[in-house]
Amino acid sequence: MADNNGEGSPEGYAFPLRNPNVTLNERNFAAFTHRSAAAHPWHDLEIGPEAPAVFNCVVEISKGGKVKYELDKNSGLIKVDRVLYSSIVYPHNYGFIPRTICEDSDPIDVLVLMQEPVLTGSFLRARAIGLMPMIDQGEKDDKIIAVCADDPEFRHYRELNELPPHRLAEIRRFFEDYKKNENKKVDVEAFLPAQAAIAAIKDSMDLYAAYIKAGLQR
Repeated sequence: MADNNGEGSPEGYAFPLRNPNVTLNERNFAAFTHRSAAAHPWHDLEIGPEAPAVFNCVVEISKGGKVKYELDKNSGLIKVDRVLYSSIVYPHNYGFIPRTICEDSDPIDVLVLMQEPVLTGSFLRARAIGLMPMIDQGEKDDKIIAVCADDPEFRHYRELNELPPHRLAEIRRFFEDYKKNENKKVDVEAFLPAQAAIAAIKDSMDLYAAYIKAGLQR
């Protein structure tokens, strides 16, 4: 036990106790000084038992946000990449599907339609309803279009063509325009149905599994 002048306290630190009868617990000291590895949202969060149709999604950017957050693949933290150069905001919550990987070496992207913005770093269950094929500066960068599986207003949707046409037009226009002021070209191709999205997720799951297997064999 440390007295009020700090004698006996860890590393010589003084703990000015107001109540001299309080005993400092050694287990608490260990908890304060022990550094444990944080869970990595890409690798440690399970994709979910119903994948690839219904899956967990980590939200990077909230609906209505203008800050482009993205996963830092080394640390697992969410970092600020940039603030959008245009006077537009993300039309829906945007993030990635854990335990997937695509040709660009990133997890597969997903736009999740639901009623409310979700905090960055949260995860939710989503259902794939379509695929938006996209070419970003000459490179394939497809997006999964999904709905929150636990939002009573959106969870009944199963296909993109069930959505109001204007909503799809908004999504297309956002991705066509959000990099224009950076002088970067983005082409959005014709939307594809849920089955194409499910196939794309399955491919990204298989590729992720192949990377993990190869890593374990080294």
